[in-house]
Amino acid sequence: MDSPEYTSSDLTVVRHRPSAMLRQRGFTILELAIVLSIMFLILGAVTIGRDVHRNAAYQRISSDFIQGWIIAYDTFVQGTGRIPGDAGATGMVNGAPSTPLCGAALIGAMQAAGVEMPLGRTEGQNDRAVFLDTNGLPHELQICFNNVAWAEPGAAVNTYNAANRNVMDLRGLTPALALLLDNQIDGRPDARFGRLRQQGQQNNVTPLPPTPPANNWTMDETVAFGSVASTTLDESQVVEVLGFLKMSR
Repeated sequence: MDSPEYTSSDLTVVRHRPSAMLRQRGFTILELAIVLSIMFLILGAVTIGRDVHRNAAYQRISSDFIQGWIIAYDTFVQGTGRIPGDAGATGMVNGAPSTPLCGAALIGAMQAAGVEMPLGRTEGQNDRAVFLDTNGLPHELQICFNNVAWAEPGAAVNTYNAANRNVMDLRGLTPALALLLDNQIDGRPDARFGRLRQQGQQNNVTPLPPTPPANNWTMDETVAFGSVASTTLDESQVVEVLGFLKMSR
């Protein structure tokens, strides 16, 4: 078969005709804007979902774990007529100040008294709970019972005295979890006053200045574990703080 013949005018048309590849070589600005908008919406939804999930986990720790141990402590006192670990009727946890009752000793005391405890992390680790910080990294919250110096109002206005009080140690709190618990227990975040306080502030008897400071917790979620300075690294595990929750007896 003879090959087709082309005139010079035909070749000119072919030479100058835009190819399909050139017509589809990239996105327009409008298309890029739409794609970026969709990506931001997806990222925003993921972030919101992560925050909602984390807050729900914090709520469960507050309602099931912390409140469960408050009930267990009160049940022990009502059932035995003494404070956990106090064999000499001193009215103090473990019978002495700054002698925490933790771990196997705490669980054993509760079991011996027939007290039901929160499930916690797993059977035999009823005193622990696991949660994630704002960077998505795991932490372990442990509770103990203790007797520590506790600041209380004195006879005169703006004076405070320290007295020994039984408390629940909250070890491994992140600042975000501490603030949530403080808001729920005391109605506002304040490291020095109320039933829930930060270690080092629970026995502060210094008079307040004319314009009192906020007295918020000294750390926040920007501080990395093992540090006291802020960091912008999302992969850093968040710092932990120790809280004291005053018990009813």
